[in-house]
Amino acid sequence: MINSLKKNKKGICLMLCSSLLVCIGQLLWKLSANGNLVYLLLGFISYGLGALVMLYAYKFGSLSVLQPMLSANYIFTIIFASAILHEQFTLFKFIGIITIFLGVLLIGCGDE
Repeated sequence: MINSLKKNKKGICLMLCSSLLVCIGQLLWKLSANGNLVYLLLGFISYGLGALVMLYAYKFGSLSVLQPMLSANYIFTIIFASAILHEQFTLFKFIGIITIFLGVLLIGCGDE
């Protein structure tokens, strides 16, 4: 379990960064819906950087461990939607975040 995290540590960190950048890009696209071209452009840049970081991350771990790390997108999305867009944060969303987090953690520890 610990060996799996050590072996894939750099790849996991890069995939989580990729997930965060992609989520920021999508948030900026949402904010650009009122016609703000700056947000639209920044969204494309953030999303593109996220894709590049993801491609680089594949050098540093197993695909079966790294790819599921992108599920962190759902966690970041709910947090950003609540904090920035003032969407409602419900008990079911909280339970979903915990479930996704535990799943990502178990997969990250499962490459032995």
